Amino acid sequence: MGIRSDLDANFDFEIVDEFLDHYSMMVDSMEIMILDLSRPEMQRRSVDELFRVFHNIKSASGYLQITPMTRLATLVEDELEQLRSKNKPVNEETINWLLEISDMFAKWHDNFKLDEELSKVRFALLKIPDIEK
Repeated sequence: MGIRSDLDANFDFEIVDEFLDHYSMMVDSMEIMILDLSRPEMQRRSVDELFRVFHNIKSASGYLQITPMTRLATLVEDELEQLRSKNKPVNEETINWLLEISDMFAKWHDNFKLDEELSKVRFALLKIPDIEK
């Protein structure tokens, strides 16, 4: 039994469908927002939008008890909050880390579609980039 079957067995079908619809849209938009971080005129808006995306994922996955997703979204949300408070240019290391994070959330999206077990988080994703560089 995969992640989708697990959710359907434990939660109302409509709640699961709504989560997956929103999750799909958020995953599809992540990479563009992350790449926009390298554009000074788009940086502030992109950081704020990414923060909202990861906050929403954290909240919804927490409600649905998808622990790995909740934990990773919380980690990313915390780092984005640091970026918001610094108001400095986002460095390449941070952008690359966020792109890898985006890939992980996209992989989980595939896991949902294929009703597979959630893929394990790669340990390298837990290494926080130095946002001060």
